Amino acid sequence: MRTQVGIVGAGPAGLLLSQLLHLQGIESVVLERRDRRYVEHRVRAGVLEYGTAETLREAGVGKRMDSDGLLHAGVVLRFGLRSHRIDFVEHTGRSITVYGQQEVVKDLIAARVDAGGDVRFEVDDVTLHDLDTDHPRIEFVEDSASDSLQCDFVIGADGFHGVSRGYLPDLVHYERAYPFAWLGILAEAPPSSEELIYARHANGFALHSMRSPTVTRMYLQVAPEENIDEWPDERIWAELHTRLSDGSGFTLTEGPLLDKGITPMRSFVATPMQHGRLLLAGDAAHIVPPTGAKGMNLAIADVRVLSRALGGYYADGRTRLLERYTETALRRVWRATHFSWWMTSMLHVDPGGDAFGDQLALAQLEYVTTSPAMATSLAENYTGLPYEHGWSYR
Repeated sequence: MRTQVGIVGAGPAGLLLSQLLHLQGIESVVLERRDRRYVEHRVRAGVLEYGTAETLREAGVGKRMDSDGLLHAGVVLRFGLRSHRIDFVEHTGRSITVYGQQEVVKDLIAARVDAGGDVRFEVDDVTLHDLDTDHPRIEFVEDSASDSLQCDFVIGADGFHGVSRGYLPDLVHYERAYPFAWLGILAEAPPSSEELIYARHANGFALHSMRSPTVTRMYLQVAPEENIDEWPDERIWAELHTRLSDGSGFTLTEGPLLDKGITPMRSFVATPMQHGRLLLAGDAAHIVPPTGAKGMNLAIADVRVLSRALGGYYADGRTRLLERYTETALRRVWRATHFSWWMTSMLHVDPGGDAFGDQLALAQLEYVTTSPAMATSLAENYTGLPYEHGWSYR
C-alpha cells in the first residue's frame, strides 16, 4: 500500500489529523490495534478547551458537540466547606464545553468513513522502518496476514503504551509520579451542579463532573495501590457526599453506577517529539494528571501544528514548520504540564501527612479565590491559551 501520511493510533489525535489532512487534499491511512467498538466506547476525558471546540468545528465535526455538549462559563472550587466560583467568561471571554472524548472519537470516525477515509481497526504487530529516509514504511498484521504501508511521514499517535515512541533515539524523559490516584465513576444520575466542582477535603480530593443532563462523572482521590473491590457502591457514595459537602445544604444526586475504575496519576514529557520522518502527537509524547483537564486538549493542539506543517509541505515544499514541530509543541506542553501540576498540588491532600504542604495549598486556594489576577490566570489556562499567541505555529 502507498499513502502520504501513515498514522498509528485511532484516538482523537490520529483521527483528527486524518480529517484535517483530508480537508487539505492530503491522503492518510490510520492503523489502530483495538476494535472500533472499544475505541468508540472507552471512557476518557470530557472537558474541551475553547480552542479545541473551535478546531473540531473547523474540521467539520462539531455539529453533535454543539447540540449535545454542555457549555460551561465557570468552575467551582470548594474547600473549608465553602464554594467559590471562577467565572471564565468574566476573566477571559472564553468558555469550555463538556463533551466526552468517546463522543469526539465517534464523530471523527463517522466523518472519516463518510469521506471514504482508510481507518483500519484490529491491526497487530506494528513496526516502523526507514524513518531516516524519504520513504518510511509501517509493517503490520491485519486479518492474520502481513502487510506494509509506504508513506512520506509516520505519525505516532498511539498513546503512552504505544510502540512509536520507542523508535526515537536519544529520547529524554521528564517524569513525575504522584502519591495518589483517582477512583472514577460514571453514574446514571442527573448532575448535582450546573458546573464542575473541584473539592479539597481533609479526606482527599473529589471532583463532580458530568457527561450529559442524565449522566454524572465523579472522582475520588485514593492511594495508587487501592483495590477497586474494596470500594463497593455504598462506600463510594458515602465518601462523595462527605468530600463534596459545602456546609450549605448541597445535595448530591445518586444513581446506578455504569462504570468505575482507578487511574494512577503522572506527569510525563518526552523530547524530541520527532526523528527523521516520524513525529509524535498526544499521549505518545506527553501525559498530564487529569486535574487540569489538559490531556485531549494537548493532543489536539499537537495536531493543529502537525496539520499545518504537513499542509505547508505538500502545498509548496515548505519544511520550516515541520523542523520546528518539537519546539512549537513543547512550549504549550510544558505550560499545560505546569498548570496540571499546580492544580493537582493545590487540590490534593498529601497522603504522607505533610501539614506544611497542606497549609500552603489552602493558602494558595484562598489566594486564587480572592485575587482577580490569580482567578484570571486559572481561567486563562483552564479554557486554553489562544493558539495565535505563540502556542501554535506562526
